[in-house]
Amino acid sequence: MQQDLWTYSPTATGNQQSFDVVGYHVEATDGKIGSVDDATYEVGASYLIVDTGPWIFGKKVMLPASTVTRIDPQEKTVFVSRTKQEIKDAPEFDEASYKEPEYRGRVGDYYGRFPFGPGTL
Repeated sequence: MQQDLWTYSPTATGNQQSFDVVGYHVEATDGKIGSVDDATYEVGASYLIVDTGPWIFGKKVMLPASTVTRIDPQEKTVFVSRTKQEIKDAPEFDEASYKEPEYRGRVGDYYGRFPFGPGTL
């Protein structure tokens, strides 16, 4: 059975603990990409909105919850299983429609092409 893209892995959240990660730094597999601007925690519908700041000229990106491999509350950092380039190449964030099924479908199609989870690093 394939993991749901929009669900956090239990290993990422530390034994089902929940953290408010808004404001946390975000680390791709090859370095820092920005900070969490928004996060949701609904079962099967969770994601992060990451503000990439100057890295890609203030672009925001949506990351499905399954891309999160680990959350470090002491360092206030979220680690994700994607490279900077993979995140940069994701569908452009659309402030007006990011909560709509069509937009989430495009993001899901993009990230669904990659293996994900802690075992993919």
